[in-house]
Amino acid sequence: MDAAHIRNFSIIAHIDHGKTTLSDRLLHRTGTISTREMEDQLLDSMDLEKERGITIKAHPVTMLYQAANGETYELNLIDTPGHVDFSYEVSRSLSACEGALLVVDAAQGVEAQTVANVHLAMKQNLAIIPVINKIDLPHADVAQAKQQLEDILAIPGDTAIKASAKEGIGIDEILEAIVARIPAPKTNVPSSLQALVFDSYFDTYKGVVIHVRVFSGELKPGMQVKLLHSGKNVEVKEVGSFNPKPYVRAKLEVGETGYITANIKSPQEVKMGDTITDARHPATVLQGFKEIHPMVFSGIYPINTADYEHLKSNLAKLQLNDSAFVFQSETSVALGFGFRCGFLGLLHLEIVQERLRREYNMDIIATYPSVIYRVTMTDGSVKEVDNPAFLPEPNYIGKIEEPMVKAFVICPNENIGDMMSLISEKRGNVDHTETLDARRVMLTSALPLNEILIDFHDRIKSITRGYGSMDYEHAGYQESDMVKLDMLVNTESVDAFSCIVHRDKAEGRGRALAAKLKEVIPRQQYAVAIQAAIGGKIIARETVSALRKDVTAKCYGGDITRKRKLLEKQKEGKKRMKSFGSVNIPQEAFIEVLKA
Repeated sequence: MDAAHIRNFSIIAHIDHGKTTLSDRLLHRTGTISTREMEDQLLDSMDLEKERGITIKAHPVTMLYQAANGETYELNLIDTPGHVDFSYEVSRSLSACEGALLVVDAAQGVEAQTVANVHLAMKQNLAIIPVINKIDLPHADVAQAKQQLEDILAIPGDTAIKASAKEGIGIDEILEAIVARIPAPKTNVPSSLQALVFDSYFDTYKGVVIHVRVFSGELKPGMQVKLLHSGKNVEVKEVGSFNPKPYVRAKLEVGETGYITANIKSPQEVKMGDTITDARHPATVLQGFKEIHPMVFSGIYPINTADYEHLKSNLAKLQLNDSAFVFQSETSVALGFGFRCGFLGLLHLEIVQERLRREYNMDIIATYPSVIYRVTMTDGSVKEVDNPAFLPEPNYIGKIEEPMVKAFVICPNENIGDMMSLISEKRGNVDHTETLDARRVMLTSALPLNEILIDFHDRIKSITRGYGSMDYEHAGYQESDMVKLDMLVNTESVDAFSCIVHRDKAEGRGRALAAKLKEVIPRQQYAVAIQAAIGGKIIARETVSALRKDVTAKCYGGDITRKRKLLEKQKEGKKRMKSFGSVNIPQEAFIEVLKA
């Protein structure tokens, strides 16, 4: 199709503001999906997405729309996730577009992730069309939402389109606005092929399927193309688009998005943000995406050690589909061979584990999530540590710095006090508060990343009864009094239970772990000491009492010294047993402690 009749756009919003419902409605209205095939959350292809009601992957789809002026336009939509952990998916999708629909819930107003996604879109100089969704709700406040668009995002409120994706209100106005307000792709570029890789997945029959946006030239089967990052030359076997299932096309022209297959068997050969160009007349590299740095690390181990190679190949396939996920091999005394995996956040970690279990049928166990600490040694060298096992001895450490985040928390006015006490409990401090409107405030605060890993988001939701929202960005490193907490079972350190914590919180953490281990370690013939230690100092202890045989059962009557003699003999035996006895910690104990 002629480039002047093509429009590429994304839908961006906070979680649960109606992106996916709106994309369903656009597909139905343009006739891409017939009423018979229509279902909710049509673009969310994973069971996980449908179950949780969240979008995890960006989904491209091509629609044909006959506008009011009688012309037919090709609309390429990329539906994007809303959660902060998937903001990398959003930035990749936006780089393949010229415009974005910004969806704001009329009842909730502008929230933390809305602000973050708008900044991403403005950085790419996209045309933004604001849509105020869910106007059919009884407590919808359209005037308030318009006011927030102006005050918080500096977007004129009168340009917003009022809509209800569920009821189908305002859908025609949105489609007309896409045609009128979003610019057509630029065509005054070199004639040689330039296409941007913005996503990919692995197909058992076709190999790696690459999602591309063509910026110049054209892509058709039989062409020899070059992947500039890996320098590999391949022949294009098939090109096509999505509606929302893949369908084959004769070629992809300037401004169009779609997919190509080229018999690429290894997931490592395709890199996100790579440029595809003609092998005979190579063009220059397109502006790709920045390398993404994982924030949270966790070890993933197969429960059955024989599954190690199987897990390795499945992780490589998953990485192709989710380029923000990284992994490398590691071993643990307790858990055997496994992988150290990096994630963007805790929801990301949870989703990856769940996908490994469901899509690849892997039985896995994950270790306690940790972050990267920067350790400056006494000789001046700097070492990055993401695993407590690699932390040097205290006498070699000059200082330890931990990663910080700048968190933006939006909450109702009445919850400010509770919110501030939660932030200070997590060793954070509030830099400033900003009143957004009559009902809500935004707290900007600095917090250590490892404090917000586990339950911070859940606590915000429970304090604000679901009305709070948060977004965060990386904010460098800060020196802290961090220590390595070791767990000793029968005076032997167990590396799987070690962790790096702040000195003030070490005792509480040690007591909790010791109490949990006491429940799960089976009783032995002798008393087993479970201790939490910082260096050589024991800060918490629990004892698993011994199983005792009643050796005095055969003594009835007679002198007390006979009983005492038998008990002394038993005591000696237990003492000797303890000196060379070892405690086998069952696999279930590790799983239980990690759950705790």
